[in-house]
Amino acid sequence: MATRSALINVMEKAADKTARSLKRDFGELENLQVSRKGPADFVSAADLKAEKTIKEELSKARPGYGFIMEESGEQKASDGSGRRWIVDPLDGTTNFLHGLPHFAISIALEERGEIIAGLVYDPIKNDLFHAERGAGAYQNGRRLRVSARNRLADCLIATGAPFLGHGDRATFLGEIDVIMENTSGVRRWGSAALDLAYVAAGRFEAFWERGLSSWDVAAGVILVREAGGYVSEMNGKSFNLDSPSILASNNNTHSDLMKLLRKPLSNQKAQ
Repeated sequence: MATRSALINVMEKAADKTARSLKRDFGELENLQVSRKGPADFVSAADLKAEKTIKEELSKARPGYGFIMEESGEQKASDGSGRRWIVDPLDGTTNFLHGLPHFAISIALEERGEIIAGLVYDPIKNDLFHAERGAGAYQNGRRLRVSARNRLADCLIATGAPFLGHGDRATFLGEIDVIMENTSGVRRWGSAALDLAYVAAGRFEAFWERGLSSWDVAAGVILVREAGGYVSEMNGKSFNLDSPSILASNNNTHSDLMKLLRKPLSNQKAQ
């Protein structure tokens, strides 16, 4: 079992308090007030309440740290530490609102542009993933390693698909076609934070998606890296929180997947 640092304990306490509220709301979906934030992009009363709870808990424990949060935006650090929390209080909101038990709380800590800790908590399955720079990645206290599979034909790949008003459907259909043709399967489960956690746990060999925000991926990125995996943009460039795409995988398949994902773009340019 891993000994959790004071920092991870702070993150876990905030996630646990938020999870209790989310589980209650998940059991009473018919009573949720839901407002439309954009085409097919909903924000619920539960989402806003979760963000408020996390912010209160983290601010209490580390008062000078900054924040970047999906609903309430950015707040700069006031203590000169250059540290800020990157939070998605409910990653998988659409699943949540449809009664699908696959969503997570995602909390990461960034210091001057580098992610130094991350936590992804699935309250329904009671799955807690955490990682800290240089200290490894863990699931419920068990050390994680990415999958060792090296043949694409044996690999299970995760992704996120464009939806109404979001994303480039034509490019995605080309990408998923070439990945389906060369792997054992593709999964689209609706929570990037959990997709990345599952790559870290060896459940998926890889995950790719375009157009994600920092709060969708920050915690998952350090999980994959600390589990021995590799994270880049889809074209191989170094990944940062402003990157337009992400490809996270075990080291054995990364270059092969990059080559496959380039094919649809090459075909488009040739037409």
